[in-house]
Amino acid sequence: MIKSMTGFGQSSNDDGQVQITTEIKSLNSKFLDLNLRLPKVFSDKEIEVRNIISEKLERGKVSFNIEYQRYGEEEVKQSYNQNLFVKYYAELKKLADRVVAPYEGLFELALNSPDVIQNKIKEGTSEEEWNKVKVCIAEAIEKCEQFRRAEGKVLGKMLQECCAVIGEELKNVVKLDPKRVERIREKLKGNIVSFFGEEGYDTNRLEQEIIFYIEKLDINEEKVRLKSHLDYFQQILDEPQSSGKKLGFIAQEIGREINTIGSKASDAAIQKHVVVMKEELEKIKEQLNNVV
Repeated sequence: MIKSMTGFGQSSNDDGQVQITTEIKSLNSKFLDLNLRLPKVFSDKEIEVRNIISEKLERGKVSFNIEYQRYGEEEVKQSYNQNLFVKYYAELKKLADRVVAPYEGLFELALNSPDVIQNKIKEGTSEEEWNKVKVCIAEAIEKCEQFRRAEGKVLGKMLQECCAVIGEELKNVVKLDPKRVERIREKLKGNIVSFFGEEGYDTNRLEQEIIFYIEKLDINEEKVRLKSHLDYFQQILDEPQSSGKKLGFIAQEIGREINTIGSKASDAAIQKHVVVMKEELEKIKEQLNNVV
């Protein structure tokens, strides 16, 4: 079974005290590229969140967001140090009096002086609140994984179909190969006879040259290896663990054998089947870009 790197998951919880929403999106990437957006109250939990996500989502460009709101915090987000404000304002008035300047604007200056405005949002969270958030994180990840598995089934079916086409084309090549060898033999013999005449060449030497030439064009090993790679590719597809990188390596080996068959066969009929195999292999490589 394979999994897609494309996925989405969301989870929400509202118990009357806090409202939590977690959302995760993933796209294809060679490695795990994780981007987090966390509320300030969870800034100290970033490493833990990264570890939770990386344990489940091995690869992909992943975006993760947490929205968190405590009830009762909607109205007032900050407080003011009144004593400090009064001291700043008094000092500013003294300075204005010394230079006979108007008091206009002193209020804003004092209000924006250092440490006058203070954040009232509670820093950090209790263990109970964090546990609620972790439940939502786990649910969002599981939904994303379900999405990935569903997409993986579609990808797996497409990959199997492409492999089946390559396998059928390989069977056609196997059928055509003996005729190709015979044509090469007859062509070589005919060319030599026409050049040297019936009595102008050594028959034994001719057979040796034909054998040497045909060995250079022999594709039996490539046919066997290609069949083996296709079987192994199917075996990896059926494994419970998704292995996109491994499938990518096998696809490279499949491509190498197809290219060698095409270059060594030197036969128009076989080349038609090689072209089809290459076309299906490109489809496989394109789909593997989105496999975990």
